[in-house]
Amino acid sequence: MAKADYYELLGVAKGASADDLKKAYRKLAMQYHPDKNPGDKKAEAKFKEINEAYDVLKDDQKRAAYDRFGHAAFEGGGGGQPGGFGAGGAGGFADIFDEMFGEFMGGGRRGGGPQRGADLRYNLEISLEDAFHGKQATVRVASMHACETCHGSGAEAGSKPVTCPTCRGQGKVRAQQGFFTIERACHQCGGAGQIIEKPCKTCQGQGRVRKERTLSVNIPAGVEDGTRIRLAGEGEAGLRGSPTGDLYLFLSIKQHRLFHREGADIYCRVPIPMTTAALGGSIEVPTVDGARAKVTIPAGAQTAQQFRLKGKGMSVLRSQARGDMFIEAMVETPVNLTKRQQELLREFEGSGGGGKSHSPESASFFAKVKELWDDLRN
Repeated sequence: MAKADYYELLGVAKGASADDLKKAYRKLAMQYHPDKNPGDKKAEAKFKEINEAYDVLKDDQKRAAYDRFGHAAFEGGGGGQPGGFGAGGAGGFADIFDEMFGEFMGGGRRGGGPQRGADLRYNLEISLEDAFHGKQATVRVASMHACETCHGSGAEAGSKPVTCPTCRGQGKVRAQQGFFTIERACHQCGGAGQIIEKPCKTCQGQGRVRKERTLSVNIPAGVEDGTRIRLAGEGEAGLRGSPTGDLYLFLSIKQHRLFHREGADIYCRVPIPMTTAALGGSIEVPTVDGARAKVTIPAGAQTAQQFRLKGKGMSVLRSQARGDMFIEAMVETPVNLTKRQQELLREFEGSGGGGKSHSPESASFFAKVKELWDDLRN
């Protein structure tokens, strides 16, 4: 099934500003958040789609790629497994970025000569706590590496590649077609400019073999969902000693059971007992760094009221600064009341307030309803 357009998912125009994108995202994220829709799989799927769309459109570089190529700009690789960005020198993610940004993704040469090894992608999922603290991650990547028997030359010991007689070592040939001269890679040497007369038995003359390696990767504190980390020279080995490609790690951050992240800020919805909301008090809440913070609740607190904890949010990449944490109150209506508790609530309801309403918002709303009905009758 075709993926939905990211702009349509967020309900914004293609030329929407960063502020409009953020406002639309926050509104939809609150609407479809799993905490507000427990057990609703459709809402959960919608929430993931919204997050995916915002992660792309909030990044100017990703947005430019998406505006030009759509979802094809981010295809290739998945499920935590490495996938070629342009294996064989054609198609895929690397070609798109090579076209847009030249050598930005280290794309292989398009003409003749030795072909650079393919870039690889590895999707790595980390926790929000890992994103806050940073971590040393271990990844296992299966790809093509230089053959140890022939040291990447592709030739048997005691022999060496010879110049291709067809292209005379140029790696490319020209053909005249009418008024045009067409240049393409040499069919005999595959663009390498050399041929192997006595191929290595281990790699069959390729100069590389497939094997799995374990790499240690430093994940810095403050990374965001969609962060890309480049490991130069850790991609696939090129044919017969050609330059090695790069490995790109794309980070995704697991959904947290309590916290919701927006940039460097952390949001947490906290249920507040009705009595605490009415009379005031204090509560303790967890923070992303594993500590606790005390929040003072003023008397008369309402649902959706936010309390800011300065400097208690996420780490900021390459900085000592931290974002803020926002506690959103959810006033909880008491349940399973005893008979005496019900009696006390009825006494409170009938006790009046000396001319003042205990529920000003409710009183204001129903006053407007009465005015509406009176207008309709008249």
